Amino acid sequence: MNLDLQFTPITLSDRCEALRGEVRDFLDEQRREGVIPETLRKVGMEYSADFSRRLGARGWLGWRWPKAYGGSEGTALERYVITEELLAAGAPVRAHWVSDRQSGPVLLTFGTEDQRQKYLPGVAAGECFFCIGLSEPNSGSDLVSLQTRAEKIDGGYRITGTKLWTSNAHRAHYMLALFRTSKATADDRRAGLSQFIVDLDTPGIKVRPVVNLAGEHDFNEVHFDGVEIPDDCLVGEAGMGWRQVSAELAYERSGPERWLSTFHVLARLVETLGTDVSDETRREIGELFVELLTLRRMSLSVAGTLEAGQPPTVQAAVVKELGTRFEQRIPRVAHKLLCDCPDFEDQDSIARELLEHAILWSPAFTIRGGTTEILRGIIARGLGLR
Repeated sequence: MNLDLQFTPITLSDRCEALRGEVRDFLDEQRREGVIPETLRKVGMEYSADFSRRLGARGWLGWRWPKAYGGSEGTALERYVITEELLAAGAPVRAHWVSDRQSGPVLLTFGTEDQRQKYLPGVAAGECFFCIGLSEPNSGSDLVSLQTRAEKIDGGYRITGTKLWTSNAHRAHYMLALFRTSKATADDRRAGLSQFIVDLDTPGIKVRPVVNLAGEHDFNEVHFDGVEIPDDCLVGEAGMGWRQVSAELAYERSGPERWLSTFHVLARLVETLGTDVSDETRREIGELFVELLTLRRMSLSVAGTLEAGQPPTVQAAVVKELGTRFEQRIPRVAHKLLCDCPDFEDQDSIARELLEHAILWSPAFTIRGGTTEILRGIIARGLGLR
């Protein structure tokens, strides 16, 4: 049994803090231009392809990538600082988010040189956007049971099946998807899965909207009806898709987006309540900030592990699991404290809008990036408990 799970304390360099100042100055400029609203009324990420291009022009997308692919050859911790500031400001980063966070790194690690040259410069420029094709209607959290097939044909593959909960598929250019290319074996259910790049303009693809509880269109169902793609869309080796996806999810599960989604609710809560509050209220808010700072240190540790070239699979799962509970706890505490204010309904419509939006969105936090049950299974295996 191995119960040793380390989170190494990280001290950010002077270069990181100088970069933080540059990003803040840029964000202030974007507020003055009206690109970022002065007052946020929603949680989560807004979409702006124009803003993504502005970030690309500053060199802040593909930050760690080689310059040959449009990157800046920066560090993981520098990228962390950029990401943290963008999210804390409520910047509209949705368009490039998946491409920069995980699709690009997957192609750097497993893609061919032609794939890197074709896609990465566009991602780094904020002009090429990816979505993720993992979940399916009848698979639930058991991703290994997916049924969408990529059948080998002359010169390529024919895809038949459906992906579900595909965020941003209606606006992305490409999908980085996991399909079954051969049967699973008796010894390994993960065998026979392969990863592909799919151009979403390919004939035979239908993207259907899935409207969420907040009445917004972010999710999609994507149906493939005999869609034909060329051989060069295969990423990595056929049959090795599960290993590649597992590496990809480590990028998704540990960043500051795992504890900053409802941060603006917390910030508005403090502003609305002011300083004349009870000791019990101070204690509840204080506990939230202590948890926030702890998650930040853990998340930074994962960035440090990535910088060292090590796989932080278990640590990333811990950050995601704890971060989900924290992000859902903020609206609950805010609802309790704000509803105790006698003049709340008349006093702060912005706080009320933020809170209502967070309550409607918070169930999704449990699912995105891996359900809580799946994450706990990963953690248990990592600790040698199963």
